[in-house]
Amino acid sequence: MCRAFNVGISATLLLIACNFLLSIVTPALSLAVRSNLEIVKQWKLFPFRFPSHAPVSDLNYFNPMNVVPTSMTVAYDRIFIATPKLFAGVPTTLSYVSKSDYNESPALEAYPNWSYTVSGLTNFSCSDLYLVSVYRMRIDSCNRLWVLDAGVSRTFEDSEQTCQPKILVFDLNTDQVVKRIDLPKDVLRNQSILVNLIIDETTSKSGTCDDVFVYIADTVKPAIIVYDGTRDMVWRLVHPAMWPDPDLGLVQILDDKFFIMDGIIGLAFDTVSGDLYFQPLASDRIFSINKKGLRAGPRRLHDILPIRFLGKKSSQGLPLYLAPQDGSLLFSPLTETAIVSWHPKTNQQALLFYDVEVLQFVCDISDSPWEQGYVYAVSSKFNRFTLEKVNRQEINFRLMRFKFPHKNAVQARALFTSSENIRGDLYTSTNGQRVNAYNDSDYTNVDERSVPLPSHIYTLERSHKIYQHNGLKNNLHTFVGSQTPHIVNEYPLEQAGY
Repeated sequence: MCRAFNVGISATLLLIACNFLLSIVTPALSLAVRSNLEIVKQWKLFPFRFPSHAPVSDLNYFNPMNVVPTSMTVAYDRIFIATPKLFAGVPTTLSYVSKSDYNESPALEAYPNWSYTVSGLTNFSCSDLYLVSVYRMRIDSCNRLWVLDAGVSRTFEDSEQTCQPKILVFDLNTDQVVKRIDLPKDVLRNQSILVNLIIDETTSKSGTCDDVFVYIADTVKPAIIVYDGTRDMVWRLVHPAMWPDPDLGLVQILDDKFFIMDGIIGLAFDTVSGDLYFQPLASDRIFSINKKGLRAGPRRLHDILPIRFLGKKSSQGLPLYLAPQDGSLLFSPLTETAIVSWHPKTNQQALLFYDVEVLQFVCDISDSPWEQGYVYAVSSKFNRFTLEKVNRQEINFRLMRFKFPHKNAVQARALFTSSENIRGDLYTSTNGQRVNAYNDSDYTNVDERSVPLPSHIYTLERSHKIYQHNGLKNNLHTFVGSQTPHIVNEYPLEQAGY
């Protein structure tokens, strides 16, 4: 049967493709999932539009072999790309390309400009508005970009804590910082690296987009950090479900094998049910916790978070995305080089796309508030960079787009296994009630599902609420209100192994 699909690809890749597809889909439909994945942009290596004085010949400032994306966010007129400082030689950690630039591989421009990067600087103040190392960023309903800065340089080398982690919120109408949240040391641990964030606006009422909850993933010292914008408070929540699995630290993509023992990274939020879904990287499991459990504040030492174990994937993965149309979860199992969907209530799953070249190491899946129905994904061939096997002559980074639901999706049976009845006391709530793996009250009927509109519609009008002075850079960090959130009383969870 595999010989019938002899289309010129090598025997090795053909065998991998056939074995995978024959195990989960009808062979006659197998090639359909490879089509209709729109490539928006692609690069062999990232070029940058440097300022004239940039020391581009210095490999400590710019080494194109060390610049790898971890996230993208699509705005009205721009596509933002995060390139954290995993290695030396990353000139800027947050960049953008214009949607009006129709080049296949456009040069990246630093956001909001080159004065925000610490690359090449030996003397700077962390109190100023510098961006050190950004893994992810998201847009809220007021057209503002929330940028999570981990503050760590050369993560895969000597892992220097250059500055404290923070969130900078940019008004995309003016490209000015309108809010700064410095995350206090009390909610961090030694070597904490903050890699993802979710903005929960489901109860936002004040009309400022500041009365939100933000859920932040700490991957090296696994935890979820919760920021309450209304009360300007922050706390840390931990659970073994957020930890990496030592048996799943070895990742395989085609012939590449490498170890990466990261904890919680992938986050997705359902605005209808209020469930936050999450997954560690070194794991084959997906979990969830309702916003009520997140918002309840810090836990006492022996309290157990009300976490649900949903089931197992076919292999490890990074991103999670919640499709608002029907509440399905989209994810990308790394070994299978695919994008798949699974519905938590119906247990229906589908293979949306499969491609051994294009879908190597999908690192982010998200949508754009300006393009209803479209889902974006970015792949990075991170496996090749980690093993120092990068081919400069092939495409290493791709930004892709597709419509969801996808009409050519193929029913899959082996990519996700739903959980059995939960055993043990790990997944219990604080009142001693057993947490059911499937609780119909958590979801509306799929056919009746409706997604509430945000309290404020995205706008291109200039903001009337700017919290900073214009002028020189050292005058840009004057804000109304507290710059540092208050820390609530927290129990010493580090005694339990954190």
